[in-house]
Amino acid sequence: METIEGRRVRLREVTEDDRGWLAELLSHPGVVRWWGESDPGELVEREPGETRYAIEPRDGGAPLGLIQSWEEDDPMYRHAGIDIAIHPDHHGRGIGTDALVTLARHLFDARGHHRITIDPAADNAAAIAVYTRVGFRAVGVMRRYERGLDGTWHDGLLMDLLAGELVAPQPG
Repeated sequence: METIEGRRVRLREVTEDDRGWLAELLSHPGVVRWWGESDPGELVEREPGETRYAIEPRDGGAPLGLIQSWEEDDPMYRHAGIDIAIHPDHHGRGIGTDALVTLARHLFDARGHHRITIDPAADNAAAIAVYTRVGFRAVGVMRRYERGLDGTWHDGLLMDLLAGELVAPQPG
């Protein structure tokens, strides 16, 4: 099991034992709004090229959220992608920011990637602000990118981050 230490968080690979808190996280209306209806069982299954981590306080405690990465290993297009969900009770505390910086550093330094992508909903201003703060840049709007719970198509924003652009925010 891989564990990655950040300044404030520890990223630990998700296991079968995480189904309970994952179900709670994924059923919270503030997470469902952006992630849709997700099956926690799918998140504990290991998929080639994908890694899912529980975001825990570095000094111990219950998980605060989930961050996952996937890797494209085709030499012509090699890069990684990230997705993240923080329980809304922990928003605004820098948890997501530190988790993003921690995983991005790992993907750049340990996994050898030069580029990372993330694709929030185009109207998820809070997430986009966090991603921008750590160095992600908007690449473009993906029109009618994903189907929402209401059955209509919604735009996504493709953002990317190159290895030299990662910014570690100042404490505060």
